[in-house]
Amino acid sequence: MEGGAAQYNPRTVEEVFKDFTGRRAGMIKALTTDVEDFYQQCDPEKENLCLYGYPSEQWEVNLPAEEVPPELPEPALGINFARDGMQEKEWLALVAVHSDAWLLSVSFYFGARFGFDRADRKRLFNMMNDLPTIYEVVTGVAKKKVKDKSTVSNHSSNKSKSNSKAGKYSKPQVKDEDDGFDEEEEDEHGDTLCGACGENYASDEFWIFCDLCERWFHGNCVKITPAKAEHIKQYKCPSCSNKRIRP
Repeated sequence: MEGGAAQYNPRTVEEVFKDFTGRRAGMIKALTTDVEDFYQQCDPEKENLCLYGYPSEQWEVNLPAEEVPPELPEPALGINFARDGMQEKEWLALVAVHSDAWLLSVSFYFGARFGFDRADRKRLFNMMNDLPTIYEVVTGVAKKKVKDKSTVSNHSSNKSKSNSKAGKYSKPQVKDEDDGFDEEEEDEHGDTLCGACGENYASDEFWIFCDLCERWFHGNCVKITPAKAEHIKQYKCPSCSNKRIRP
């Protein structure tokens, strides 16, 4: 059941992530821009209904698969029965939470089926975790996080401008006679994770910032040295560089 699209099985981390983002986009569309249509289709008088998201970024409200066991993990069953017993916002948030759980189960089903090892599973999770959850998008939490992140990013950017050109590419390191200020700076960036390997920031490591997705990366992870960074006006990480504009 793929909304009329041909079935396919993603086999690499990148393919599974592409499958994940397509299904995620379709479900977000159902719960936001197409919410009136989605609401009408979830008639409580009908049988158990599920919300499906497809790799083509389309969505569908339909009965669960008849196969036992199903070819893929199934979404939450009977979402229509709770529609009229809750406030609309609360009901949409509930569907969003179940949709997030389903997306993870489908992605890691593919990972198990095609033998992803620990490193592959970790990389896949980090790629998915960089995106807001459907729940965060539907409830507006994602917008707040983006706003907060922008504030912190601007704060860090202002500090970096006072450094040399290389300061743009390495983590902000402010030297001050007051040791307490250094500790504060360390705390500010200590929870920053590399967009490639997911490991924490360490002050003795070279990092580079992607100007498109606004994530930090270990220089070693993206094969960029401080010398190379000096000649880069606008850095794009491998993920952003590989993105193609949709027709």
